[in-house]
Amino acid sequence: MSVDPYMRGRMSEGSSYAPPYELDAPMHGSAIGLVEESRASEVKRGAFVRHRRGWREWANVPVQEAEPVEPDADGVAPSAYLGALGMPGMTAWVGLYDVAEIRPGETIFISAAGGAVGSIAGQLAKLAGLRVVGSAGTEKKVQTLRDLGFDASFDYTAGDIAGRLRHAAPAGIDCYFDNVGGDQLAGALECMNPFGRIAACGMISAYNVSTPGPSNLSLIVSKKLTIRGFIVGDFVHREPIFRRYLTPLVRDGLIFAPETRREGIEAAPEALLDILRGGRHTGKMVIDL
Repeated sequence: MSVDPYMRGRMSEGSSYAPPYELDAPMHGSAIGLVEESRASEVKRGAFVRHRRGWREWANVPVQEAEPVEPDADGVAPSAYLGALGMPGMTAWVGLYDVAEIRPGETIFISAAGGAVGSIAGQLAKLAGLRVVGSAGTEKKVQTLRDLGFDASFDYTAGDIAGRLRHAAPAGIDCYFDNVGGDQLAGALECMNPFGRIAACGMISAYNVSTPGPSNLSLIVSKKLTIRGFIVGDFVHREPIFRRYLTPLVRDGLIFAPETRREGIEAAPEALLDILRGGRHTGKMVIDL
């Protein structure tokens, strides 16, 4: 079962890209299920399916909501369809190619680079010929980024984000993949080169504050920057191409998808809190049911 940062946004009232969760009703999210019984001829017993009825141990799933996946044929673990070959991987891919429009030889900065989206985005950008800088919340995760092939990484909790970013990217940054907002967005704006592009994927630092946003937004004008927010659900037409591109990279070990695994549905609430706190997980948060 998948645990993702967007779930916090769906616990708040107000207008958003998706309706909020209902009080006193089960949560829901992505999960991989092993079919124990089936009345649908197109989905057989023993098949793996991806569905949206997570946050429970068993589910009756209408056949139109069950997407067959084939981990054996693809040569990947079932959990890959929640991470590198699922929503986080596709978010990274469209964020880089469709939104940030990355180009070889550029420098990109990725915040929360040790998370499910950021870790994949950094590796994809490196394969595309960019210089990749990432931030993470602990020194251990900073080392993980180096192990994944990032050219430079730093611990954002140590302060002076703009200074650390300038040290890591002395020629400035051309693209910023923003998963955090707040102080890291402010630091990125300080270090962006003219005509830089920002793919605004998430602003997890602002989910629990009433006055989000950096104070140096005027740099968007003076540096002639482009900022584009995006939701991966708007790119579903790109998923077949994404899967054809990513599957062999994951299968052959050219893309490594780190996971943090917790055992049992009882662990899910604390797992979500750990994602929001930062620094307590690496890569995709997965609950084994």
